[in-house]
This record gives sequence, structure tokens and C-alpha cells, in this order.
Amino acid sequence: MSVVFKTKTGVTTALDKVSFDIAPGSFLSVVGPSGCGKTTLLKILSGVLQPSGGRVLFDGEPLARTKVQGQVGYVFQRALLLPWRSALDNVMLTLEVARRGMSRSEREAEARHWLKVAGLAGFEHRFPHELSGGMQQRVSICRALAFRPRILLMDEPFAALDEITRETLQEELLRIWAQTETTVVFITHSIPEAVLLSEQIVVMSARPGRVLERINVPFARPRTEKIREMPDFAALASRIRGLLRPRDPASAPVPAMAEV
Repeated sequence: MSVVFKTKTGVTTALDKVSFDIAPGSFLSVVGPSGCGKTTLLKILSGVLQPSGGRVLFDGEPLARTKVQGQVGYVFQRALLLPWRSALDNVMLTLEVARRGMSRSEREAEARHWLKVAGLAGFEHRFPHELSGGMQQRVSICRALAFRPRILLMDEPFAALDEITRETLQEELLRIWAQTETTVVFITHSIPEAVLLSEQIVVMSARPGRVLERINVPFARPRTEKIREMPDFAALASRIRGLLRPRDPASAPVPAMAEV
């Protein structure tokens, strides 16, 4: 699958012959340098953008926006909560759109369930300005999960947070995800974050984005912060860092390809 954009200055190839498959219920991270097309890839997977060449399959059939509507949740870098709605009402928002057949009491019960899962019981009626950045992002994750999507796309959701809050939310995300059957595609610039969270990591080249390697993460679940202290954790992070280090194009590895 490739994506080409036409601009005033010419043609830009954002993604070039990118190919990989995602197992249902798995957690896959994508890492790569800035501008390698990671966010473009999420737009393709969400059905918002169509590839210029190749195809994307969903349940073995060509993906179309109408097919994935109501099945894909999206978490952005910023929480993007509506300031005039409480935490509870923000989570209920996606249910109002994606699950129109639910009654208000059903929507409220589902929203309260996810807020409780995220450790936000008691904060249901707080407005965004009354919540910390980490709490706002947890509400955002609850909002994306509330309608129980089959796929959750996460575009650097912890990038704007301080290191301590970020590490706390990484563990929170693993705990919440363990209670779902949702497939997660997680974009990050943080190699340790990708290793901690993922079952597989797709390593992308600089633009045009190509798959350099697809790496299986061998660590058993459940995972905690203690895994960071393991020599194997550091070794895997170092291997990925080496793949991303600028190099002579003639010595670069041949892109690893797999069927979408």
C-alpha cells in the first residue's frame, strides 16, 4: 500500500509499499522518525484516507469507510474533550453518535463502567478544566472505548504528558486493554514505550515511509514497570534504536514485507 500527495511543489510519497497484517485483539505499535507517515497510516486504517496504490483489507475484504464506521475508536495526542461537558458526558458522546439505539440510561451505565475501569469513579461530573492532563487523557481513552470498537487507533496519546504521568498511563492502558478484545494500533516516538506496551512493533524508515522490520516482543503479560529493568528489554530497545539511526542508504536493510 502506498500513499502519494500532490503539492504545489510536486509529488510527495508519504508511504511506499507498506505491508503488514494485524492480528485481532493484538497490540501493535508503529515507531519511526518524524514525517515517516505514521499518522497517514492511521488515517488509512480509519478509512478517512484512501491509499494511492495497493489495498487495505478488513476481515479479508477491501476496507471502506462505511465498513469501519462504528468499529474504530481514535485517541489523539491531546484529549480534545468538550469543555462544556463533564467527564461522564464526554464519554457518552461517542455512544450518542455510534450507538443511537441505546437509551440514555444505557449510555450512562456504559460510560460510568469505563470511567470506573480507568480509575475515575467519583470524577464523573468534573469538567475538563477540573482534571489533570493525565486524567483528561484517560477520559479520552474511555470515550474511544465506550462503544466497544474492534480497533483502537492511538496517535501518540501520551506525548504531551510529563514522564511520570506518561509511565503511569502506560500501565493504566495495559490494564484497561486487558479487559477488552480490542485491536490496538499505537503510534509513538518512544522506543521504550513501544517495547513495554506491544506484542509487535513495526519500525518505519524516514520518508518515504517503508517497513524496515516487524519485531515480535517476547515478554509475557501482564507487564509492569519492572520489565524496564530487564537486560532483554534494554537489548530490544537498543536494536530498534539501531534500525532508526541514520545510515548510508546502500547499507540499509531490505524492507520486511508481510501481507496486509
